[in-house]
Amino acid sequence: MVYVSRKEHFNAAHRLFNPNWSKEKNEEVFGKCANEYYHGHNFEILVTVKGIPNPDTGFVIDMKILGDIMKREIVELVDHKNINLQVEIFKDKIPSCEIMVIEFWKIIERELKKVSDCKLHYIKLVETNKNFVEYYG
Repeated sequence: MVYVSRKEHFNAAHRLFNPNWSKEKNEEVFGKCANEYYHGHNFEILVTVKGIPNPDTGFVIDMKILGDIMKREIVELVDHKNINLQVEIFKDKIPSCEIMVIEFWKIIERELKKVSDCKLHYIKLVETNKNFVEYYG
């Protein structure tokens, strides 16, 4: 089994808050991330797929195809957006990195099935130099 990865970047704003809680409870749990005026990050998304290289190409997947999926389906969806207000799939969700990576997985997995026999292995979403999440489906 061979694992190949592609990295893309996007910039976006979000706010972590639970609408069922008081302002004080949200600030207690989410701290600065509950800022009612939102806050932004320079995100990095790393997608790893796995498979057997095609004997005709030597590729598990054409990296341009993987990059195109990531740009079209994820970067264009969230780049320079307020995730809470402008991205429909997060309308009724708290857009933590954990929730974001789960939603991104659903999208990328669906699109990969259309173009390749490879399988999605994991997605890493980097929010800051210190904070990132990894999801294996």
